[in-house]
Amino acid sequence: MQIFVSGSLAYDRIMDFPGRFSDHILPDKIHVLNVCFTVNGLKEEFGGTAGNIAYSLSLLGERPLILAAAGKDFDRYETWLRKHKLPLQGVRRISEELTAGAYITTDQADNQITGFNPGAMKYPSLFKFDGVKPQRSLAIVAPGNLEDMITYARTYREKKIAYIFDPGQSIPALSVDRLAEMLTGSSLLISNDYELEMIMRATGFEKTHILQRTGGIITTLGENGSLVCTRGQQVKIPAARASQVLDPTGAGDAYRAGLIKGLVTGKSLPDAARMGAICASYAIECYGTQGHRFSQEEFWARYEANFEPSSSTASCCRPR
Repeated sequence: MQIFVSGSLAYDRIMDFPGRFSDHILPDKIHVLNVCFTVNGLKEEFGGTAGNIAYSLSLLGERPLILAAAGKDFDRYETWLRKHKLPLQGVRRISEELTAGAYITTDQADNQITGFNPGAMKYPSLFKFDGVKPQRSLAIVAPGNLEDMITYARTYREKKIAYIFDPGQSIPALSVDRLAEMLTGSSLLISNDYELEMIMRATGFEKTHILQRTGGIITTLGENGSLVCTRGQQVKIPAARASQVLDPTGAGDAYRAGLIKGLVTGKSLPDAARMGAICASYAIECYGTQGHRFSQEEFWARYEANFEPSSSTASCCRPR
């Protein structure tokens, strides 16, 4: 089955500040803020929504096609993706731009200051879907270039390709009309609880109205697991047990990868969400969004240790 993952490719440059920002910011001088923080070095990680989801899918034995734009400094990221046997014909190279980059500084109270350079992400990836077999395809529209998000959602509807709508960080940048348009005809809407509230407030839709436009709603709840809602059922999926919790960053993208793997292999929506929970549990055990590893045997052993086997195999993830 062909999986399309559109979104972003980015370098995450992570810095730790050995103090508290609040000790160096004067509230009465915030209007003339001028501060400099000396950090304990810098770590560079591969990131971006499309890269993160595709990476975890590769651990699950899938070879999704990444649809995103990258810059002139993409070579080392390209080497990493090729190492994991991920096809790159959907990646558009922009020679005059840098690959998108997030510069994240965290203090000892876990406060963060982040600067984000969209770089090549300002450009659409412009992939053509010639020859694609809709019944053998599944796509996810994750946060990234806005033109890509809008265009690909339209293309999937026109070609009757099932797609998961994952607006995430792009919600504030999308108009009400665009949000409603992209939601309508999707197979699933996935977001965390805060993002779902943003969507509901922006559109004026209640959950019942959203479910008239999409096949289901998955709401991730962090350590409290996730909630799967369709017109016919609501199922609470507990979080899977991790051996340790080091860094929750990227757990959401890993969850999406496990979910997609479940759907393309014919699992029911709740069982696919349980696979998402297992994949997310590996992500939080490591720093960075692509630092986790697991074998197929390890994945299914953890699945069986966390969830009772289910005989349900019906999938809701077909175009509406």
